[in-house]
Amino acid sequence: MMTPGPGIARTPLPLGFTASGVNCGVRRYRPDLGLVLSDRPAVGAGVFTENRFAAAPVHYCRSILPSSSIRAIVTNSGQANAATGPEGVENNKTFAFEVAKELECFPREVLVASTGVIGPQLDIPKIIAAIPELVDRTTDTAENFSLAILTTDLVPKTVTTELQLSGGSVRITGICKGSGMIHPNMATMLGYLLTDAIIPVAKAQALLKDATDISFNMISVDGDSSTNDAVFFLANGAAGVGLSTHDDEMKFQGALREIAILLAQSIAIDGEGATKLVEIRVKGAPDLATARRAARGVTVSPLVKTAMHGEDPNWGRIIARLGAEQVPEVALSRLTLTMQGVLLFGEGRPQPFEKADVKQLLKKSKVLVEIDLRSGSDEATAWGCDLSKKYVDINTEYTT
Repeated sequence: MMTPGPGIARTPLPLGFTASGVNCGVRRYRPDLGLVLSDRPAVGAGVFTENRFAAAPVHYCRSILPSSSIRAIVTNSGQANAATGPEGVENNKTFAFEVAKELECFPREVLVASTGVIGPQLDIPKIIAAIPELVDRTTDTAENFSLAILTTDLVPKTVTTELQLSGGSVRITGICKGSGMIHPNMATMLGYLLTDAIIPVAKAQALLKDATDISFNMISVDGDSSTNDAVFFLANGAAGVGLSTHDDEMKFQGALREIAILLAQSIAIDGEGATKLVEIRVKGAPDLATARRAARGVTVSPLVKTAMHGEDPNWGRIIARLGAEQVPEVALSRLTLTMQGVLLFGEGRPQPFEKADVKQLLKKSKVLVEIDLRSGSDEATAWGCDLSKKYVDINTEYTT
């Protein structure tokens, strides 16, 4: 059974994991330094931003993962340590070294993530001074850590589930942050997936990539891919239970996918200034890449996003965006488009509908747009949000 956030209190962590969040003084309020700790070396996997100007912690973690010996992930919020030059690289190394020293492990067993404003150097003296407290205050729940990693998020985001496998029970807990600069491949988005199951390194990396491709990489808030995106997967084996059978693997993969999707949706609905979650389902595509491209293309369109905010069933904006993707196999004459269950376009022409009725349906907090390209058998789902005036306000005032 899934227990979803956002904002859920006392989300339990898997066996062998603890976490904490403290304020080191970089931010004036709420925790700004977080730690996830395993009591034993854990298998670690990661997927990262494709932004060419990736931040120092992204380069650092890429050099380590995948790994069979990860003890901790430490995260600071408020300062992204991106576009900070050689000094930023050294500050990241210092950050990892000081945490490793406190934990009495090797620096390469400590992963680092940063989120916040691009440009400023990490306030290393404040961070170092808070590390003993950060380690000392770990608990077996996720809430303090989930608060420490937030930037413009309105709420923390956590999900947990317990699975019964052939060898016993295991837990998976997911934590993430993200609100603006969201357009993964990978957004300012950080994700943490933790389990006490026994999973080999190669399998962990494959499971993470699979889950990420259908979740975090299928959301968009504003079309900007961050310099700091990362999703981590740690498996410490503390439950003593592995994926012994094919059924075990399928059950675990399904649960990991579901957790990742729930977290991704929570990011989209928490988009800066957002009032609606917009779900785009595309089917009948000639291939999976086309389905994903079409679905994500609609979520990123400012014209579609503003129409959703204004509760305007302007299906022409969606048709135009799909055409802009220029996929030769897709023909307008075959395409059908349904919004909130109402057919708006089909057989190459507009379909009759009551605009006032659809406008009323668009007042709901979740909007579903279904598109059938009728050009194949592949399908994909993407999630986005509406674009409000508040988004402009938040981002014009972000650094001031």
